[in-house]
Amino acid sequence: MQILTCPAQLQRLEGILRKSLPFALPVFGAVLNITRGNPGQFEVLVDKWPDFGAVLARPSGEVASGAMGHCRALVILCPGTCQVCSGHLWVPPGAAPVRAPHPCPYTGTLVSPPLTPASPRPAPGVRVGSLHPSHVDLLNDTWPYGGNARSRRYLAEILERFPQVCLQDSSGQPIAWVLTDHFGTGTHSYTLPEHRRRGHMQVALTVAAQRAHARGFPTFG
Repeated sequence: MQILTCPAQLQRLEGILRKSLPFALPVFGAVLNITRGNPGQFEVLVDKWPDFGAVLARPSGEVASGAMGHCRALVILCPGTCQVCSGHLWVPPGAAPVRAPHPCPYTGTLVSPPLTPASPRPAPGVRVGSLHPSHVDLLNDTWPYGGNARSRRYLAEILERFPQVCLQDSSGQPIAWVLTDHFGTGTHSYTLPEHRRRGHMQVALTVAAQRAHARGFPTFG
């Protein structure tokens, strides 16, 4: 495997993966993050360059051992036949990694542009804000895979490094939020139960899509 470190190579890879959307989403999002400051400290490997058949995104400096780890994505491109992807954003402790079935589940509709003049807006008394490190316990308690020290560390890293959107009530308390991860995908979106059925998540997702679109990330739904 060859690690791509040259900006020109990464930009070329970005263009190739863009043509393979939505199948290449797990690695494409990681490449976009890398070429836009690399906040997650990731690296990209290919089996050969430039005529590659497999692409792997992983934490920088990680030694390949056959284990998927807690944050990694693989895309295998089969020219002229099919495209298969397998990705794991986070594996709960004790759970075995589950490979994505074929055909690839990353399908959807490309939304561009993500906002129009008729797009949803925050309700009266609600404003768009940001989560803070002090909110990590709230995130850990409300994430389906949370509730333990490992998930808390992961969410703290996501909160510190990657874009997120939070809706706050008049007192500044979070009521709904959307987090993104190393692969440019939504990893934890939640509305507090007492604030549901008021359109808050639609607003949060729309704002998140707008900001992602402004950074050059395609938006799928």
